[in-house]
Amino acid sequence: MAKIVDAGDKAPDVSLMDQAGTAVRLKDFKGQPVVLYFYPKDDTPGCTKEACDFRDAEAAIKKTGAVILGVSLDGETAHQKFIAKYKLPFSLLCDEGAKVSKAYAVYKEKNMYGRKYWGIERSTFVIDGAGVITVAFRKVKVDGHAKEVLVALKAVNRDQ
Repeated sequence: MAKIVDAGDKAPDVSLMDQAGTAVRLKDFKGQPVVLYFYPKDDTPGCTKEACDFRDAEAAIKKTGAVILGVSLDGETAHQKFIAKYKLPFSLLCDEGAKVSKAYAVYKEKNMYGRKYWGIERSTFVIDGAGVITVAFRKVKVDGHAKEVLVALKAVNRDQ
């Protein structure tokens, strides 16, 4: 099992393809805060609400200098449809082998209606421009989460 990464830890490097098949690496955003949010599945009720909340908060998040990156186990085609359907202004990364989800210890055994399966536990990491996790939100509740992330980003900017 992967070590639990938490606030104060160096963020595990991300190198995944986005919805357009472009490689995205965390180190490409050196000097810039990153909101790295992991969600279970494109176009499902909770994940759609979370993505739309981040979409609606995107202008305010951008004002802090941060970029938003979503990560799920879905592939490029699913991400393209999800982005188009909800006009999402940020990249969604394809973690089809769960390598990055495992590195962040968000790939977990889940239980729904008595059926056990492996999937992503909704989690968000606020990473500063030096690549250090400043806040780790685990077992995220969707309602109000984008606002919590914005508050965390403003606090990071104040502290630097």
